[in-house]
Amino acid sequence: MGESIGTAVAVFAGTNVDDIVILTVLFLASRAGGVPRPWQIVAGQYAGIAVLVAVSAVAALGLSVVPDRWVGLLGLVPFGLGVWGLIRKGDGDGAAPVASGVVSIAGVTVANGADNISVYTPMFRTIGLASSLVTVAVFAVLVAVWCAAASWLGSHKKIITLVERSGRWLVPVVFMVIGAVIVAESAFR
Repeated sequence: MGESIGTAVAVFAGTNVDDIVILTVLFLASRAGGVPRPWQIVAGQYAGIAVLVAVSAVAALGLSVVPDRWVGLLGLVPFGLGVWGLIRKGDGDGAAPVASGVVSIAGVTVANGADNISVYTPMFRTIGLASSLVTVAVFAVLVAVWCAAASWLGSHKKIITLVERSGRWLVPVVFMVIGAVIVAESAFR
């Protein structure tokens, strides 16, 4: 169970580093103008992550007819996204969209996290039901941690600048590592 928790923490952190920037911007907007309200940010983030997890779980069930050794090749998707992210890192297209309510924040989370599905799907397919349930529980706790961290970061403008700067290379590298781990783990099954 400890391994499942550790893996869940690493996967969540790796796939949601970019959410820290968006959440921080939302909390900054909330402090500056009162919109969105903090509860809307938290509820929207939970709703968005829930959609991403549900879609991934359904996709993983669909993959149950595919042999394990081939499912691991899906790890090439996050790896490729990471490579693509490193290639594009200087494009300057990482601005966070404006969101003002629970539904729009959930939408931003889903749109920003659609690539999470490429990581969660093969993971849920290969780790089994018990570990998947542990993973979902860890994700639920980490959404709260992410929101608390973003709220704190949202009160420090210098910190958001630092996170925005490092996020351009950190997110792609993390995706490459996650993809490589998925491929490597499937090779040893």
